[in-house]
Amino acid sequence: MPAAHASQSFDTQSLPISVRESVWLGDDLVQDGHPTISTGFELLDASLPGGGWPTRALTEVLTAQAPLCEWRLLGRCLPRLVQNGGQILLVAPPQQPHAGGLAQLGVPADQIVWIQAKTPAERLWVTEQLVRSNPRGAVLSWLPQVRADQIRRLQVHAQSCQSPVFLFRPLNAQREASPAPLRTLVSLGTGWNIDVRILKRRGTPCPGVLELQAIPGRLSQVLPPRLRRLDTDFAIPLRREEATDDRHLGRTATSQDQHRVLHRH
Repeated sequence: MPAAHASQSFDTQSLPISVRESVWLGDDLVQDGHPTISTGFELLDASLPGGGWPTRALTEVLTAQAPLCEWRLLGRCLPRLVQNGGQILLVAPPQQPHAGGLAQLGVPADQIVWIQAKTPAERLWVTEQLVRSNPRGAVLSWLPQVRADQIRRLQVHAQSCQSPVFLFRPLNAQREASPAPLRTLVSLGTGWNIDVRILKRRGTPCPGVLELQAIPGRLSQVLPPRLRRLDTDFAIPLRREEATDDRHLGRTATSQDQHRVLHRH
């Protein structure tokens, strides 16, 4: 009798709606009903609950090659996030944002706010204030020394934030527990690829590595087919000079800028 009962499939539709949304089966990807933002990669979207980057939740990105991988991972979704006046809010990125590169991604320089915060406490405080302000766009914060209890506090605030919130941490943080509902590890792959591992997501685990072709900016529109498939031994020389738009990037946010962002609703 118990065996026969166990063989029956469980019908979640018989549950009240408030309970049904919190129940998932072992082979499900959990969808919490909140909007998601397409990553721009079909393979990655198909592997994420809801089909994209979550809102009202933290996304943790672990990487050893900062800041190359972050921009190639997020570059395709950023233009959508700045539509209708949205802003990309950067907290303590390891390098100065590159105005020309961001423009190639489709993000105007005047929709980037760069906030320098030197100490771990300052970074955490600024990130928390931004998340609590529920800004339009996205919050990208580099927190290499954040603790699990501090991430948990940010996650509580993120549940009321309608924009995606990304936390960037070093590769060795994968050995630490994290309250972030979504954890990814990204590294440079062969050619134009980036390799993404989903370490944690709501629902069933995601085995293996997702190999995503991430040609920077609008370069894909002009590259001939042979250069779209770079061999591992092929390298493109990069110029060390970087052009910046002095009106917006190449400077930190002034106290007036920070006040405007942190107290905006």
